Amino acid sequence: MSAAPRAERPYVEPPLDARKDDYSLITLLGFAFLTYNSVTAAYRSIHDLWALSFVIVAYADLVSLFWCLRQFERSNQRHKERLKVAVWFLTALLTTMFSYKVASVMPWPVAVVVWCVGSATIIGGFYAFFVYREPPIHQTGNGNKH
Repeated sequence: MSAAPRAERPYVEPPLDARKDDYSLITLLGFAFLTYNSVTAAYRSIHDLWALSFVIVAYADLVSLFWCLRQFERSNQRHKERLKVAVWFLTALLTTMFSYKVASVMPWPVAVVVWCVGSATIIGGFYAFFVYREPPIHQTGNGNKH
């Protein structure tokens, strides 16, 4: 005996004023943990300008990325396109920075793999954000989607 297909309701985004505008405890704890680790790493690398610069730029990049993602969730369609560019750029910068750090301590064959994976991630993100478009879903008269 088969169950009757359940009618799916389309997702309707709640209005902005109905969403919680405050931050959850887990978000605040995560941000505090990130800040603490960044300050600790900066203190340990205070005499190495390159390492200190890496920590500062990575921290600023992550905070900017989280801010952009928060704005992306709350914005209209026109602003989302601009925020996509910022999110992609910030993730590409972070991927490049970490690929450089990891590849610098690896033997050259592994470093090549690290750079290839990082590059594929950046290119894949660009494709997913700016090139790929999902095909529209057509619904037939009997409720089936194809």
